Amino acid sequence: MKKKLFSKKIVGVVLVAGALVLAMGIYQVWYLAKAHSTFENYFAFRGCTQLLEKTANYGTCKTASGETVKIVLFEGKWYLEGDLPCGFLCF
Repeated sequence: MKKKLFSKKIVGVVLVAGALVLAMGIYQVWYLAKAHSTFENYFAFRGCTQLLEKTANYGTCKTASGETVKIVLFEGKWYLEGDLPCGFLCF
C-alpha cells in the first residue's frame, strides 16, 4: 500500500512540475510577443531611457548603461538592429 501512495506522489509532483514549466513557457512567449509588438514596448524591453530619434521604421535610443541602440521594424515587429530573426538571410 505504501508503494502505491509513494508512486502517486511522484506522479503528482511530476505533473505539477510539468504544468509549471508549461505555464512559464507560455508566459515567456506572450511576454516576447508583447515586447516586439510596438516600438514603445520594445523601447522599454531593451531598457532604453532616452529617445534620440524615431521614424516610422526605426528608432535610436540610449540605454541606462549609456549604450546607443537602434530599433528597427521588420515584418511588423520591432527588433534590435542586427538581431533580426532571419539571421544572415536578411541581406
